[in-house]
Amino acid sequence: MSTADKVIYAAFESDEAFQQTLPKVIKDDLGITAIEFSEQAGIPPSTLYKLMSGNREPHMRTLRLIIKAIRTLEGSHKGEFIAVIASRPVLDSITETKRKIGGRLYTIREYSATSMEEAIIAAVHAEQDGARALVCAPIVSPTIEKIIRIPVSTIMPKNSLIVAIENVARKIR
Repeated sequence: MSTADKVIYAAFESDEAFQQTLPKVIKDDLGITAIEFSEQAGIPPSTLYKLMSGNREPHMRTLRLIIKAIRTLEGSHKGEFIAVIASRPVLDSITETKRKIGGRLYTIREYSATSMEEAIIAAVHAEQDGARALVCAPIVSPTIEKIIRIPVSTIMPKNSLIVAIENVARKIR
């Protein structure tokens, strides 16, 4: 789920969910202050603080400005993100959400999948969301390369394979 989607779902869920989600998205997902976000969104800081504190409900226009700013900041508005499709434990090990590569700043967006079918569906969603490229497991990458039009790279977990072999060897009696 994209950062913008988190805010949209929270807004439709309840005022409280929106009030809790927006500050987390601004601080944790986007890594900026509320003042910086208000400037990017074109919303007065006082309005943003009222929304986050629950003293005001967002008007549709304000919600649109918030979503547009989030998409711009996370790079998905222009499609400047790289999708990573993997299991939740692998995704949880990703520490960077943004990375400068070749002079361009890319957002790394996670798509969780627990089966080949989910990985293929996630790849289609990532492309529809505007991903510029995709990273996935070698077992599914040949299929994904045939159905999407963006570059695909394969995860080659050499170190984690060695660790897994060592762990299972310790369990042998």
